[in-house]
Amino acid sequence: MYNRLLHTHINEALHAGEIDMAGEDNMFFTRFIANATAIDALFRDLYGNQPRSPEYFEKLISLITRSYINRSAVLRQRDEEKEMKGNWFLSNEITGMSLYVDRFCGSIKGLEGKLEYFKKLRVNFLHLMPVFESPEGESDGGYAVSDFRKVDTRFGTLEDLQRLQQRMQQKGMYLMLDIVLNHTSHQHEWAIKARKGDKQYQQYFYMFDDRRLPDEYDRTMPEIFPESSPGNFTYNAEMKKWVMTVFHRYQWDLNYTNPEVFLSMLENIFFYANLGVDVLRIDAPAFIWKQLGTTCQNLPQAHTLLRLIKQCVQVAAPGMALLGEAIVAPKEIMKYFGTGLYTAKECDFAYNATHMALQWDALATADTRVMLAAQHEILQKPYGTSWITYTRCHDDIGLGYDDYMIRQAGFNPFEHRRFLKDYYSGNHSHTPAKGALFSVNPKTNDARISGSLASLCGLENAIIAKDETAIDYAIRRIILMQAHSFFIGGVPMIFYGDEAGYTNDYSYLNDPGKSYDNRWMHRPVIDWKKNKNIDKAGTTEQRIFSATQRLITLRRKIFAVGDYKNLTWLTPHNIHVAGYLRTFEDQKLYCLFNFLDKPSYVTWHAFKEHGAEPHVLFDHWQEKEYQVGYDHEYLVIEPYQFLLMEVK
Repeated sequence: MYNRLLHTHINEALHAGEIDMAGEDNMFFTRFIANATAIDALFRDLYGNQPRSPEYFEKLISLITRSYINRSAVLRQRDEEKEMKGNWFLSNEITGMSLYVDRFCGSIKGLEGKLEYFKKLRVNFLHLMPVFESPEGESDGGYAVSDFRKVDTRFGTLEDLQRLQQRMQQKGMYLMLDIVLNHTSHQHEWAIKARKGDKQYQQYFYMFDDRRLPDEYDRTMPEIFPESSPGNFTYNAEMKKWVMTVFHRYQWDLNYTNPEVFLSMLENIFFYANLGVDVLRIDAPAFIWKQLGTTCQNLPQAHTLLRLIKQCVQVAAPGMALLGEAIVAPKEIMKYFGTGLYTAKECDFAYNATHMALQWDALATADTRVMLAAQHEILQKPYGTSWITYTRCHDDIGLGYDDYMIRQAGFNPFEHRRFLKDYYSGNHSHTPAKGALFSVNPKTNDARISGSLASLCGLENAIIAKDETAIDYAIRRIILMQAHSFFIGGVPMIFYGDEAGYTNDYSYLNDPGKSYDNRWMHRPVIDWKKNKNIDKAGTTEQRIFSATQRLITLRRKIFAVGDYKNLTWLTPHNIHVAGYLRTFEDQKLYCLFNFLDKPSYVTWHAFKEHGAEPHVLFDHWQEKEYQVGYDHEYLVIEPYQFLLMEVK
């Protein structure tokens, strides 16, 4: 709804900021007016009852304007190019890799020297795991940030990062960085000032003089790391106060009921935008708003806050997309794309964590029914938003899909999850996997799974046994898993090392800062001598790298793989085979994946249920044509084989 008073107010503010509203800044002015009502309403929802609310809103308008003014001409031009493409990030031409800079190649300068490696693989989008300053030994892998604007000296300098971004941009590559909105390190400037008694900065965090309120919070708040960090509060003797520390004792939760916190963190968001970040990954957004008597997760105010951030970014830096790292139940994930008036106006991306876990379910059970039972919820994602699709990432694998999905497939949820945990931790008699359980909760029997893609697919055990047949099957599983996530829709994100078949790295056990966290086993230190094997025919590295490279190349060729709400699941004619159809205009691509270690049979009728009956299908992977047979005849799919069949 148009608000004339608000329009006039913004006009006056922009004039004061020397914005040329009718000239070169007209698009910025237009965006601001278009988004102003939403910004005002969302801000009032959160902070309208604050006595200094009008003053804070003035600061917000000024911050948005100043951030736009500070945006370089190159980035403004890039904004316009992306806007001309529409939702640029839906493209089938984008494939990413997520990596730890130090473990991948030592430094940001070193990473600049590896750009040819990414070009060879066909990767054009890099997610750098946290590179900003965090204390050694208390970093949580970089997610305990002590300075949001200073690159940690372990990786290099801010200038190194800026130069890398410029080189990537010249090569047509995209950059994703993290921002941790939920908390800071206890060594952050704000926390240090709070410890010294500064009342202003004590209000940046949740702090209590005694255990009365912390105990009330703990009654409804779950524990995130019950093994290594039980409880949600840590006593600080210097202040003689209890501090909310949901993740680790050295990570202090920020108090977003304080508008000063919101404005300070929004300023950091714009700092990243003006570094040239294409996608900003918002870590743990489910936790950013706390309310007594709740789980303090996925609260409505968290969504309001994210929507407000999105509207502000859309005005000052429209070329930067937002990823909400919400690893929650399927119904809750959908809310992070926005609902109601804000559908597709909250986060542009979310991780398809549910489907990632469902792939591992299907691989262990050779049964796709649980996977299929979840799809009606996953398909609710609104047009104009996208998934990050993946088989592995830096984190553990949680089995967070709903019990009813497991029951619908005919399994007992408790027994089914226990089987999966045993299978991937190597505690089942018929498993090839070599992983470990992470964050075991003895009260609930909940646990997640650690391990690299290759080790969980059986490659580590096969190499130890020197079993060539087992190695071959492990490689088939690896490529099957990658292909399934590459073509399902969204931006595929490879976790570094997976492209060359890295197995678990146990060196973390010798590092006191990491040994308590077995997720480091799937965060390898890259051996670049070993990586030369990607060019040696017949090596496991070469077989996996070349197959991954080819998957990316095929994905770029097939326009229907773009994320245009164009995915249809096939009728499950065989419970071992997952099949989906990707369409765009007159292009139709049938993708089938056999999760069984034996041949599977699919009736040709499966290809006749969606529009005109095809006669010839061309499998891009084998470069082979298939004549569509009669309904009583079958397509035979070999063990762990997949087919990418386009209607000719």
